[in-house]
Amino acid sequence: MKKSEINFSVELDDNRIPEKIFWDATENPNEGINESRAIAISVWDHYHRGLLGINLWTKEMPVDEMKHFAVDIVGNVAQLVADSTGDKKMIEILESTCRSLKRHLDEEAKKEAQA
Repeated sequence: MKKSEINFSVELDDNRIPEKIFWDATENPNEGINESRAIAISVWDHYHRGLLGINLWTKEMPVDEMKHFAVDIVGNVAQLVADSTGDKKMIEILESTCRSLKRHLDEEAKKEAQA
């Protein structure tokens, strides 16, 4: 049986706030350790029938990028539902939410550019 691993390493400041986040994977197309400013990990706990989640971001993660990251996560969940369940109603709701959030971010960016 083939085994694949994904590893995360987080450097914390004295207040235990993430300063740097690194990840690596057995099947990493970028070959080597990669730095990131944010991670969101979701694991299904079948025993308690609920989500175990870890959301971390560094002090260097800009708010606008964090918002785009969140929208991308919602889009990724839409793809997860499409691939795993095919539930058309859930997919439609998630994709509609992504479009609404994207419009919101576009409007914010436009207002900032005008200011």
